Amino acid sequence: MNLHFHEEQRFTQWWLWVGLAGIVIIPVVGIYQQIILGKPFGDKPMPDAGLFIFLGVTIALLFFFRSMKLTTEINNEEIIINFRPFFRNKVVKWRDVTSAEVVNYGFAGGWGIRWVGGKYNTIYNTSGRHGLFITHGKNRRFVVGTRKKEELERVIKRLMASN
Repeated sequence: MNLHFHEEQRFTQWWLWVGLAGIVIIPVVGIYQQIILGKPFGDKPMPDAGLFIFLGVTIALLFFFRSMKLTTEINNEEIIINFRPFFRNKVVKWRDVTSAEVVNYGFAGGWGIRWVGGKYNTIYNTSGRHGLFITHGKNRRFVVGTRKKEELERVIKRLMASN
């Protein structure tokens, strides 16, 4: 029996992208008003070079969020998690797994890499509240989020029954 699960997730929350775009617009408006129109931008205007630096930082932040991707690969031998740009190839062999179940972990205080301690220890997620809760080795625990709850449940149930 050859089982396989693959999922790629990105930050797709509309409000996140509206907020990031809004931040980028601030220095664009400042550059237009201060450099093109020749009127100071705000009560205490930033130097022109500062506006360009601010624009560069906000665009870099936008691209940083765009580059984030959580990938989960599960097969008969192992679970492989990549959370670009933070880490690549966190690998857990099935022979080392003591338990694996799909859980509703709640909001967990945000998205990304969340150290929450307690039962779950670490959560890797981009949205939602469902994930694969894995215990392996000497009580090492983590949760990797999923948007494919039902598919993941089917694969994990079959893999845990065969291991």
